[in-house]
Amino acid sequence: PLVGLGTWKSDPGQVGAAVRMAIQEGYRHVDCAEIYNNEQEIGEALSEVFKDGVVDRKDLFITSKLWNTDHAPERVRPALLKTMEHLDVPYLDLYLIHWPVTGNVGPELKPSIQETWQEMEKLVDEGLVKAIGVSNFSVKKLENMLTYARIQPSVVQCEGHPYFRNDKLRNWCNARGIHF
Repeated sequence: PLVGLGTWKSDPGQVGAAVRMAIQEGYRHVDCAEIYNNEQEIGEALSEVFKDGVVDRKDLFITSKLWNTDHAPERVRPALLKTMEHLDVPYLDLYLIHWPVTGNVGPELKPSIQETWQEMEKLVDEGLVKAIGVSNFSVKKLENMLTYARIQPSVVQCEGHPYFRNDKLRNWCNARGIHF
């Protein structure tokens, strides 16, 4: 879907109603993230629309994001499973690395994006996610990623609007068949 419902900064007690209404009105993409602290309420809303027959799970495109503190290889899969439990879904359509940072201070990013990405690829192999991608990455970081990625990012989610077109990144993604 070209347009999705973003759930960032959605107030507790209101995000569930917004998700239900959006799906009833035809939205088929819901964009979430664990750090938004509202995935449980979104999951309750999704369960309701599935139970009420408004839409089947297979007809929705659900995205979530891996937070910075969960980049370590041993944390990637558990973070996804927590998100899936909160959203009450058996799989995600898209799972993104939210930011190319981990919060660690020093000259090197640890764990490396390569380590994190390789764990993300395993999630696709397991069938837990259909596609993987990144958010807030630069062309330089993406070019480096393509040197080791077995699965190319399917999506780069970044700021882009009439006041900031982000042409360099958009053109780079378009040239490689990556959704921007």
